[in-house]
Amino acid sequence: MSTIAEPSNHTADRQIAADAALLSAQLAALRGRLFPPTAQKTLRAFTSGEAARLIGVSDGYLRQISISGEGPSPELGAGGRRLYSLADVNELRRHLAGQGGAKAKHYVKWRQPGEHLQVLAITNFKGGSGKTTTSAHLAQYMALQGYRTLAIDLDPQASLSALFGYQPELDLSGNDTLYGAIRYDSERVPLADVIRNTYFDGLDIVPGNLELQEFEHTTPQHLARRNAADTEGLFFARVQHAIQSVEDRYDVVVIDCPPQLGYLTLSALCAATSVIVTVHPQMLDVASMSQFLFMTSDLLSVVREAGGSLNFDFLRYLITRYEPNDGPQTQIAGFLRTQFADRVLTAPMLKSTAISDAGLSKQTLYEVGRENFNRVTYDRAYEALNSVNAEIEALMTESWGRKP
Repeated sequence: MSTIAEPSNHTADRQIAADAALLSAQLAALRGRLFPPTAQKTLRAFTSGEAARLIGVSDGYLRQISISGEGPSPELGAGGRRLYSLADVNELRRHLAGQGGAKAKHYVKWRQPGEHLQVLAITNFKGGSGKTTTSAHLAQYMALQGYRTLAIDLDPQASLSALFGYQPELDLSGNDTLYGAIRYDSERVPLADVIRNTYFDGLDIVPGNLELQEFEHTTPQHLARRNAADTEGLFFARVQHAIQSVEDRYDVVVIDCPPQLGYLTLSALCAATSVIVTVHPQMLDVASMSQFLFMTSDLLSVVREAGGSLNFDFLRYLITRYEPNDGPQTQIAGFLRTQFADRVLTAPMLKSTAISDAGLSKQTLYEVGRENFNRVTYDRAYEALNSVNAEIEALMTESWGRKP
C-alpha cells in the first residue's frame, strides 16, 4: 500500500504550525458563514410559551401583560407570534418583581444580603468527561433562570470560549484571560478588565487561550523566590482574590477547569464554594477518577496546611455521556451510586445526538430551536439537561438557606 510522504522541507514544528494556521483559517471562515455579517453569535428569540415558562407565569398572563402595554413590547414574528429576547424576559422579571407581593423573589432570583457568591468548579483531569459541555449548559441555564452569571474558561484549550463564539488566536491578544488578573508581575490587570459580555443577557465570560499555561510555568518560579510572609502572593489564593473583586456583580460563577491537576485547577478548587466532578461511566474513567481524587486530596491537604480555606457547600459527582440502554454503563452508574450515595447527582447528563448536532455549529441545546431536530430526541436531551441543572440550582439555593 502506497503512502503519501510528508514534504521534505517541513520539519515537525513547521508542519504543525502550518496545520494550525490552516485549521484556524478554516474555522474563521466557518464562523463567518454561520454568524454573518459580523461573525458574532446571537441568541435566538423565545416564543411566548418559552418566555412564560422561563419567568414562571402562564402564557395567557404574559399575553395580558403585552396587551395592557406593560413591560417590553415583544417582536411579532410570522403569523403574529410574539417573540421575546432574553433581555425582554429579564425586563419582564424585574417588572413583575417591582409589583411587590410574595412572588417578587420568585421572579428576580438575585442573591440577597447574607447569601454568598456561589463559585462552581467543574473538574476532572481526564479529557472527554464532559466538563466543557456541562459548564456551558450550566452557565446558560443559570442565566436563563435569571441569575447574574460569570463563566470562566480556565482551560488553555479554550473549548468553552469557542462555544461562546471566540476563536482565541483571532479574538484574544495578551492579558485577555484570567491569567491577566492572576499573574505575578507588573502587567497584572483587574479581573473586571478581562470580563466580556456574551449574547446571553446576564451572562458574562472570561475567555481562555494558551496564555493560561503561563501560570503553570511562572508559579514554580514565584514559589522559589517568594518571601514566607507574603500571603498575598500565595498561588492558590489568586483566583479567589480575583473573583472577589467582582463578586458584587454576580450570583454564580461557573469555572471550566483544565483536564489536568496543575496550579490552575488547584487555584480554582481553592476559589470554589462547590465542586462538580464529571464522570463518564466507563471502568477506565472510574479508575482514572480514583487516582484524580487521591492526588487532589494530597495536594489540597498541603494547601490547607498553608492556610487555604477548603469548605465546600457541596461536592457532587455527575454522570456524563450516559447511555441508559448500555448495560455496562448502567452497572457502573449503579456502582458509583452504591459507593457515593447522594453525592452522585440523581440526574445524569445523557449522551445525545441533539447535543452533538448543536455542537457542529458551536451551539448548545439551549441556543438551538426545537424545530431543528427530531422532537423526541430534542425533548429527551433538553429535559435531561434541565434535570441536571435544576438539581445543581437547588443545591446552590439550599446553601443560601432558601426554602425549596
